[in-house]
Amino acid sequence: MTKLSVNINKVATLRNARGGNNPNVVEVALDCERFGAQGITVHPRPDERHIRYQDVYDLKSVLQTEFNIEGNPVGKFNELVLEVRPTQVTLVPDAPGQITSNAGWDTKKNFSFLREIIGEFKEKGIRTSVFVGTEPEMVEYAAKAGADRVELYTEPYASAYALGREEAVKPFVEAAQVAHSLGMGLNAGHDLSLENLRFIHEQIEWLDEVSIGHALICDALYLGLEDTICRYLDCLK
Repeated sequence: MTKLSVNINKVATLRNARGGNNPNVVEVALDCERFGAQGITVHPRPDERHIRYQDVYDLKSVLQTEFNIEGNPVGKFNELVLEVRPTQVTLVPDAPGQITSNAGWDTKKNFSFLREIIGEFKEKGIRTSVFVGTEPEMVEYAAKAGADRVELYTEPYASAYALGREEAVKPFVEAAQVAHSLGMGLNAGHDLSLENLRFIHEQIEWLDEVSIGHALICDALYLGLEDTICRYLDCLK
């Protein structure tokens, strides 16, 4: 079964809006696990506008499921990952002030850089995933750089879903097949929702993990967190 990793960045955004510790990020993460999520994802950014570096340490000490840390592998982020040693690190080419991730790596252009940092993380036993688009060459160079997995950036699929889901999913199936042929694991994330998740999973049944935050937390405002997680898990059966 494809694992559901809940990205809790939006929970931290709500907390930070008023200061204090309400909602409690750690308690929400533990609730997600209790309600059936098989992983927790965080994406700390340099300005700590949502997840703080201290959150990462606090979560590491209590989580029972897979812990996935996303981010641009430079400076303090690398130090954090190497110290915390999560189950997985997902390398995302974010600029410091970027609102959200909006592109995958050019793994060919950044091959030497990625190979070096992937080697450092894997030496510490951290599974390493690289955030990529659907170009087969980008998947191939991620494999050459030593990545264990790729995470397909699925915003283009979500945006085109209503216009024709078969066409929208086609390049993702092709990229997934390339990853599978290279012996890589496969993740997906960004703008996946209750509307579009089931279909992409039906087309790519060998997905290892989906990482979902914004849509899931929005749904939880109406449905409640437990019901929401159950509905997302049902899409992955």
